[in-house]
Amino acid sequence: MPVNPQILGKLEHSQKVLETPPLEHPAPPAKLPSRNPTRSFWIDSSPDANPLAGEGSQDPLPSEADICIIGAGITGVGIAYHLIELLNDAFLSVRRPLRIVILEARDFCSGATGRNGGHLTPAAFLEFAQRQALFDTVEAIKSYKLEQYTASLLVKIIEENGWASDLDLVEGGHINLLFTEKEATSAHKDFNMARQAQLNLDRVEWLSQEEVKEEYGAPYPGFREPGNNVWPLKLVTKLYQHAQAHAGKYASLSLHTRTPVTAVTHETTDNSSTYTVVTNRGSISCSRVVHATNAYASYLLPFLAGPDGIIPTRGQVMATRASVGSDQIKKPSWSGNEGFAYWFPRPVKDDTENPLIIIGGGREAVAPSYELYVDDDSETHPLVGKALREFLPSVFESKYDPDSEPEMEWSGIMGYTKMGDPFVGPVADLFIANPDGDLYKKQYIAAGYTGHGMPRAFGCAEVIAQMILAEISGKEWKEPDWLPQRYLTWNRRIE
Repeated sequence: MPVNPQILGKLEHSQKVLETPPLEHPAPPAKLPSRNPTRSFWIDSSPDANPLAGEGSQDPLPSEADICIIGAGITGVGIAYHLIELLNDAFLSVRRPLRIVILEARDFCSGATGRNGGHLTPAAFLEFAQRQALFDTVEAIKSYKLEQYTASLLVKIIEENGWASDLDLVEGGHINLLFTEKEATSAHKDFNMARQAQLNLDRVEWLSQEEVKEEYGAPYPGFREPGNNVWPLKLVTKLYQHAQAHAGKYASLSLHTRTPVTAVTHETTDNSSTYTVVTNRGSISCSRVVHATNAYASYLLPFLAGPDGIIPTRGQVMATRASVGSDQIKKPSWSGNEGFAYWFPRPVKDDTENPLIIIGGGREAVAPSYELYVDDDSETHPLVGKALREFLPSVFESKYDPDSEPEMEWSGIMGYTKMGDPFVGPVADLFIANPDGDLYKKQYIAAGYTGHGMPRAFGCAEVIAQMILAEISGKEWKEPDWLPQRYLTWNRRIE
C-alpha cells in the first residue's frame, strides 16, 4: 500500500487514553453547553434550516409535566416521537393525555445532532472479533442488529412520509478505506468471524486497491457497505413536527428552547415522588425526567464524570469544495484511518457545480489528549483543522486543492464511553446498594454514543419510551431482540 502522509495507527492508543483517569482526578463534570457555539453548516448555512431554533423560548413554562425530556437532539426528540407513536398504537390506556415537555439549553437541535458529519450508516461488521471476545457471539451480533434496525427504521419513516428530498437523503452506500496492512488484516478477520457467526453480510463488497483507484481515485483497498447520508437537523425537525401533529388525545407535546436545565431536585410527599426541574426561566414539577444530553450528562448527573461514565469529546467538521466536477466525485459516503476520518459529497444542484464535501475527524492530530474532556464547541482546534485540510488532497490526488480554505468549519461535543456503547435505562439502576439510587427513581438516560449516535440513538430512544410507558401502565418491559444487554444501565453499575 502507498504511504499516506496522514497520522495513522492512533486508535489503540486513543482507547488507552479514554480508559485512563485524567490528570485532574476525579474528573470534573461537564459544563452547560457554551453560549456562542461555532456555526455549523447544518444549522447556519441557510436562513430556513432551523425553523424551530427558538421555539417556546418566550412561552411560559408549564408548572407541571408527566415527562420532562432534557435535550432536543435525535435522542430527546426521538423519545417524544416514540412515546406518541406507542400511545397511538394503543400500547396502554391513559386517564388523561400525558404532558411531555422537551427542554433545550440552546437553539433546537444545536448539540451533536446539529453538528455531526451527516452519516446514517450502520456498522456492518467492524470490531466484531473484539466484541465477540469481550462479550459473546449473541451480544456481538446485537451490536449490528441495533444499528441496522435504527437506520432502516429512520429511512422507512423518511420515505413513508415523503421527506427524502427535503432532508437530502442519499442512499449511496459507504466505503471504508483501509490505509495500512494492519487495518486490512483486522477488517478481514472481523468479516470472517462475523460471517461464521451468521451475521448477514450479503451486501458487503470488498474492493481491491486497483478497483478503488480506477473508480474513485484513491490508491487504497476497502469495502463497500450499505449506508446513507442526510441533513440531520432537518430530520429531527421533521420528527418533532410529526410527533406534535400526531399527539392527539393521548399526549400533549411542547418544546422550550434556550431554557438550560440547571438542576433536578427530588421531592417526596406522603403519596408520591416528584422532581423539580430547575431552569433559567423557572421550574417545572415533573413525575419523570429523561436525560438526553449525551456529552453533557454529567452536568446534572455528576457521578457520570470520568472514564467510568461519559466523557465530553470535541469533534471537528468542515465543509470544503472539491476542485473537480461531480463527474469525478462519486456519491458514496466514506470513512478511513480507523474511523478518525469520515466524509461525503453533498448533492449538487446541477452537473456544473463542484461538490461540497462534509468531512469530520482529525482528533488524532492532538494526541495524546484526542480532545477528550473538552466540552467547549465555541472554537475549533488549529491542529485538527490542519489535518482535515490536508486529508482529502492526500488521499484523492488532483481532486482537491491543498491550499483551499473550507467554506465553513465547526465543532461539536460527543459523549464517549470507554466501552464505546451508550447508557440506556433507568438512572437508579446505575447504583449498587447505594441509597442515592432512590433519588433517581423514574429518571432515565440514553447517552454516550461515542461518536456513533445517528445509527443508534433513535433505537435507544424507542427503548426509553417503551420503558416509561411500561412503568406508567404497571406492565413488564419486554426487551427488543435487537438491543445489546450491555447498553442497559443495570449492566453498567457505578460503584
